[in-house]
Amino acid sequence: MSLPLLFWQVAFFLAPLIFLIAISFWTVRNFQMEPDLNLKNWERILTRGVFWDAYIRTMIYATVAALFTSLIAFPASYAISFKLSDKTRQWVVFLLIIPFFTSYLVRVYSLQVFLSDAGIINALLSKVGIPTMAMLNTPFGTLVGLVTLCLPLVILLQVFSLGFVNRDLVEAAHNLRCGRLRTVLQVIVPSARVGIVIAALFAFILSFGDFVSPLYLGGGNPPTLSIMITDITKSGQQWPRASVVALMMISTLLVIAFAAIKFAYRERGK
Repeated sequence: MSLPLLFWQVAFFLAPLIFLIAISFWTVRNFQMEPDLNLKNWERILTRGVFWDAYIRTMIYATVAALFTSLIAFPASYAISFKLSDKTRQWVVFLLIIPFFTSYLVRVYSLQVFLSDAGIINALLSKVGIPTMAMLNTPFGTLVGLVTLCLPLVILLQVFSLGFVNRDLVEAAHNLRCGRLRTVLQVIVPSARVGIVIAALFAFILSFGDFVSPLYLGGGNPPTLSIMITDITKSGQQWPRASVVALMMISTLLVIAFAAIKFAYRERGK
């Protein structure tokens, strides 16, 4: 029964990954890739300061986006899980799914209308006497796009996790005269830790590999790793060097994913 899943993983994950590793050692001559076995591509990429600047920049974007999205999503998830009726909760969950009906690229283009120098936000700021500010083609614009991408998914994952919190523990905390904030921090959050961590992990993964927001809302300069991949492939068809960048991204995500899952499932107190 598990053979179809095994075949799927081998055909669409393991085989492409092996091919990606293989071409990272190939050579490009006259704009054509030739099978080879050398470390020139790895040396060129890993010894360039531009790559490490883009790597650190991408890590910062993804980390800030994941943390900020998780923080602003939790109050909404808490209200949906504990304050709304079952019927209302179903409608809210449905509304959270609606953004996935539209293309992410379309949503990013619509954000340009809000964030541009003559956009809606700056127009409102000027009416109340606040000086306009540059938001488009800035790191702020990139983070707005990343949060827009991740927020509905993070809220949904947190809602599903909070739905499994034992309400008896919450009532017991209240009977022991535990305040609301302390109940949330010491009872609800630890009980829903797995879902909260996994939701933040998904936000980090999506933000780390995103190409659209850094390009169309952040201006693409200075580049992130995803933008660097496209730039490398355009300069002389250097797919082997681009594969090195991609493999570094995959390795980073695997390490962070395993660390996050280990933290999420560790026993309390350890």
